Amino acid sequence: MKLTVFGATGGIGQEIVRQALASGHEVTAVVRDPARLTARGAGLEVFRADLTDPEAVRPAVAGRDAVLSGLGARSRKDAGIATRLTRTVLTAMEAEGVRRVLVVSAGPIGPDPEGAGLLDRTARGLISALLKDVYDDLREMEAALAASATDWTSVRPPRLQNKPVTGTYRTVVGGFPGKGRFIARADVAHAMLTMTDDPRTVKQGVGLAY
Repeated sequence: MKLTVFGATGGIGQEIVRQALASGHEVTAVVRDPARLTARGAGLEVFRADLTDPEAVRPAVAGRDAVLSGLGARSRKDAGIATRLTRTVLTAMEAEGVRRVLVVSAGPIGPDPEGAGLLDRTARGLISALLKDVYDDLREMEAALAASATDWTSVRPPRLQNKPVTGTYRTVVGGFPGKGRFIARADVAHAMLTMTDDPRTVKQGVGLAY
């Protein structure tokens, strides 16, 4: 497949690029600073772009089978960036007639986990309050996806870890796995690549965790 990856220098984005290349996909990695992209391999195109300008982004998505995005706030002070940059990507995609897009959101954006007890619900509420600005940004991003003409999927992980890919995790379309508290960034990337051609995940939020 021909894939475009936004946020390609982030933790999940780097893993998407690396795993996609290893699987034989053609990958366009959209970056602001090419020096920060560590993934290398045949089939990689590095595209430097201003992500506030849809016209500048259009060549990066033209003719692609799918777009995968790891764009998002790295801290509370970055709240708002996920919505703004995702809207740029959506505008460029719609102009080029590209439909499939997968983005990274967060577990607390979706429904409570399956069989969630009082402790899990309380912890979820505390985290949501602490990161309110970030989660409000992600909710607005998901609303922009839902209002778009794209075939979108919002991937909603719990707390992220820097561990190797396992390929073994649980997913719930429209929900969240019970007692799911962690997942590696590498496995989020693995899941996104797996979902790219999975029709069950189109126009859905998908919770995933170990």
